[in-house]
Order: sequence, then structure tokens, then C-alpha cells
Amino acid sequence: MGRVVAHLDLDAFFAAVEVLENPALAGLPLVVGGDPEGRGVVATASYEARAFGIRSAMSAAEARRRCPDAVFVRPDHERYRRFSQRVWSLLTARCPVVQQVGIDEGYLDLTGVVETAGAAERFLLGLQAAVREETGLSASIGCGTAKVVAKIASDFRKPAGITVVPAGREAAFLAPLPLRRLPGVG
Repeated sequence: MGRVVAHLDLDAFFAAVEVLENPALAGLPLVVGGDPEGRGVVATASYEARAFGIRSAMSAAEARRRCPDAVFVRPDHERYRRFSQRVWSLLTARCPVVQQVGIDEGYLDLTGVVETAGAAERFLLGLQAAVREETGLSASIGCGTAKVVAKIASDFRKPAGITVVPAGREAAFLAPLPLRRLPGVG
């Protein structure tokens, strides 16, 4: 397979941590961010809240308009850092090269660890299961021959999906996608 790069993205990370800490929030449209009565913004939203069109960087007031029953929680960045450290420690112990690029995402160089797309998928399924078992968090993972392909692939089957783009299939995978799917372009 040549070069093998994976991108791991923790699904709705801040909201997922809040649910782990307070299970009563599970299944609710949860918004982590600022005050909806003020000038706050959405840091992240649970998938239940996203169903109402709520997304990161949206004003909290707009999120409240879209879903009046949404539960708003102020961010606890120290708690998120602790969960993130657990995840990235776990990944570092299992992957030869790890590059964390955000509190909830990063790249894994699996070159030499897996040789085929099938082996990559099996390895990543095990990694995904380890993250869930050891932290309670869900992760989406994309894999390909380059970081940009892996990043786009990780977003392809959210939440908790794995998408492996085999070597030589990059153009077929990317061609039908809208240009805004390219990181930094959208």
C-alpha cells in the first residue's frame, strides 16, 4: 500500500465528554458553548443538536432559535484536556508516529504497520474499539496515502465510521465530492 496515513477525529468531542460526565445529557440536543442570551458561540454540538442545523462557530443565540429545547453547557477545557491526553497516550502506545493537531484530532503514520487496505481497516477497527473501551469516546477515522485524503475520509462516515481509501483510488474517492470538503477551502 506504500505510505499509509490515518486521521482520527473524536466525534463531537466536547459534547461527548459532557455526556460521559453527566449521563442524563445522553440523547438530548446538547450545545457546548457560550450563553445563548449573550454573544456566545457554539464550540460543538451533539449529533442530536446537529439534526437542527446547529454547528460549531454558530452564534449560541442562533442555536437557541433553531432548537429552543437544546441544553446549553459551558465548556470545561481542563476536563477536555484530560480526556484528550488519555486518548493520545493510548494512540502513541499503539502507533509508531502520532501527530496531534488539535485537542480532538490528529494523524497516525501507519506506514510499515499495515500493508493492505484490509489490514488498515482491521487495525483501525481495533484502535477505534480501544479508544471507546478505554475512554468511552467515539472516533471517526479516515485512512489513505496522504494527510488530505485521510482527513476528508475521516469525515465521510461520521460518527464512529472508518473509511479507507486504497492506494490508486484517491481520485475516484475525491472526484465526486464538493470542493468545500477540502480542508481549508470550505
